[in-house]
Amino acid sequence: MNLRNLQKQQNADNFYETERLVLRPVSPEDAEFILDLYSRPKFIKYIGDRNLKTISDASEYIKNRFLPQFEKLGFGNYLILTKEGNHKIGGVGIFVREGLDIADIGFSLLEEFEGNGYACEAALKVKSIGMNDFGLPKISAITAKDNNASQKLIEKLGLKFRNMITLPGDAEELMYYETE
Repeated sequence: MNLRNLQKQQNADNFYETERLVLRPVSPEDAEFILDLYSRPKFIKYIGDRNLKTISDASEYIKNRFLPQFEKLGFGNYLILTKEGNHKIGGVGIFVREGLDIADIGFSLLEEFEGNGYACEAALKVKSIGMNDFGLPKISAITAKDNNASQKLIEKLGLKFRNMITLPGDAEELMYYETE
């Protein structure tokens, strides 16, 4: 293993902290939580139906979608936990997606934890990890036209609306944001 890969592996194993949160790489042991989060109507409406019906489906999704990106790039999808109470409340990450030239930041919270600034706190940390720890020159974000809460958060992260896009294999037109 070369030094760069060793550094990526060490970063992938790291937990990151903010004032109120701990962020750690999502693992197959989080399958029950991911199934719950990804099955919520709001997640399906704004992010999409990942077709997860069982804990086993969620575990396979994590193994096939999240872990390979961590192994290849050293960053990916992080579970958001509260320091107080150690509650799993959502996910935040930087993703390499087909149809986007720039890695994009994404986030989702259980509805019962929205409105407390957790998503912004976690997303600011992940943006910093991507740009400072992994040297990403820019970060993008995509969101549905009617997802006003995400649009506001993306703008708080310092990303600017650029144009409307459609990802390969998807009919929905999305708002595309990018760092300066």
